[in-house]
Amino acid sequence: MKKEGNIKISSENMMPIIKKWLYSDKDIFLREIVANGIDAITKFKKLATMGEATDDGEEYCIKISVDEKERTLTVEDNGLGMTAEEVEKYITQIAFSGASDFLEKYEKADGDGIIGHFGLGFYSVYMVSDNVEIFTKSYKDSPAIHWESDGNAVYSIENCDKDTRGTKIVLHISDKEKEFLNENNIKNLVNKYCSFMPYNIYVSYKGDGKDEPLNSTVPLYCKAPKDCTDEEYKKFYTETFMDFNEPMFWVHLNMDYPFKLKGILYFPKVKNKLELERGKVKLYCNQVFIADNIKEVIPEFLMLLNGVIDCPDIPLNVSRSFLQNDREVQKISKHITKKVADKLTSLFKNDREKYESCWNDIANFIKFGCIKDNDFYEKVKDIIIYKDLNGKYVGFNDLATESTGDDKKPSTIYYVTDEDQQAGYISLFKDEGINAILCDNFIDPHFLSFVEYKAPDKIKFTRIDSEIGDVLKKEEADDSALTEIIKNVLNDDKLTIKTQALKNDKLPAIMVVDEYMRRYSEMGKYYGMSEGDIAKTLIVNISCPIISKIKELNETKQNFVIRYIYLLALSSFKKLTQEETEELQNLNLSLLNDYIR
Repeated sequence: MKKEGNIKISSENMMPIIKKWLYSDKDIFLREIVANGIDAITKFKKLATMGEATDDGEEYCIKISVDEKERTLTVEDNGLGMTAEEVEKYITQIAFSGASDFLEKYEKADGDGIIGHFGLGFYSVYMVSDNVEIFTKSYKDSPAIHWESDGNAVYSIENCDKDTRGTKIVLHISDKEKEFLNENNIKNLVNKYCSFMPYNIYVSYKGDGKDEPLNSTVPLYCKAPKDCTDEEYKKFYTETFMDFNEPMFWVHLNMDYPFKLKGILYFPKVKNKLELERGKVKLYCNQVFIADNIKEVIPEFLMLLNGVIDCPDIPLNVSRSFLQNDREVQKISKHITKKVADKLTSLFKNDREKYESCWNDIANFIKFGCIKDNDFYEKVKDIIIYKDLNGKYVGFNDLATESTGDDKKPSTIYYVTDEDQQAGYISLFKDEGINAILCDNFIDPHFLSFVEYKAPDKIKFTRIDSEIGDVLKKEEADDSALTEIIKNVLNDDKLTIKTQALKNDKLPAIMVVDEYMRRYSEMGKYYGMSEGDIAKTLIVNISCPIISKIKELNETKQNFVIRYIYLLALSSFKKLTQEETEELQNLNLSLLNDYIR
């Protein structure tokens, strides 16, 4: 006997509301009904194990079929099925138990996780369907049931002649959603949402039978780390992320207490060290895909990695506001951070050679992670390394620093940003046995400032062209007459001239700029403000034989030598302007002509 009724909700406009809010995520309907089928199979297997149901030996699976001519998409499982009473309860009543609440709140909602959060999982099918039918037969001794509704709060329910246990859902796809009648599109959705579901999923077209399953029922991350080989890890990475460059190393997460967590995080090779490349961390719940890069669960800096995280304790459908405030989720996030830090520390201590070989690829990740996550910084601060002037990797504590003679003052660590342009300064430092680190990544200015902020009484970073320390000076000396001559020739009120005797007598002059004034200017440029003129100081080395003879030259030659020395010093400090380059070229040509004559 056929029965008809109204779905008891406060408004007949429920379906338009669902479609409005979830239009951008309409393809999620397939995940919802496949996940329901998986759940039905899991429950039946449990009953069979307990002796409350009979296992007929048939393969547990999900079958998806597409019929373009009939405009139908069918999803069928062989789980426990439903009786008429259960259809009424689970489809008509429970699915809309939160409908009134939903209708009151939807206008204020942010749209995240609405499906399922209000018990609406099954009804996501109406985002793509004009009409939906359910054919189901329970494992219990009861008639098979046919349920049908066009989504306008009216349904019908009657007996049918389905012979096999389980549930078949037939979606009559609407005219505007024909893309979901394309076999390749459906296969892509299965790969996106269902690639790791625990029972085989088959897709057929026009009833052409089933081929190989599209999913992996026991993905690598579900296995114990001791049972996985390096080749398996690499293969899983390639197949999951379609990246044919081998990952450098990985972290296998496998935890059962105090919460369940499984997954694998991969450190990929970096294609461009001048930017932070976003990876993809896929979040699952019991092998059912939730979303990519959920920052409420996975710390933001870890999204530079590629990986798979499966958290059964996180509901499949839940709002992000819930995730932000849930303590268990916060514990999971902290645990993931700790495991990554532990892996990096272990590699640093036990395989320093490999760690150093990977450093160029992981440096930006680690520095960004330190800035973003204080717990991560505290765990990895002692394994941060830089190349020094000799090409060796050193940590901050390994560096030869200029002692202040006062424990309350920070030690100075010198750094280089451009080895070619700052070659003259590097030569000075090397001659005196002073070391420095190479900081040529875009993130380094931010990171050095961050480290200073974290340890203001221990470390001070100074670029190699920012000051002339006492270790570079031969003696205190000043030639006021020479200073005046140079000032008159250069005629630049913004340039400070100092004469100084340096230990290195080969370099006639160098340019220096106050460290913090330069940082302030660079920060302004980074945020789109004008860089402006930075107050520069020209240090003229009176130990250099060329400088010592300037006062003996006539005015013309003084002008030539001083301009030439100034431009050489400037070119070691920054890229010359077009006008400055042309002047230096003309001076070089003049020297060449004199040499030829």
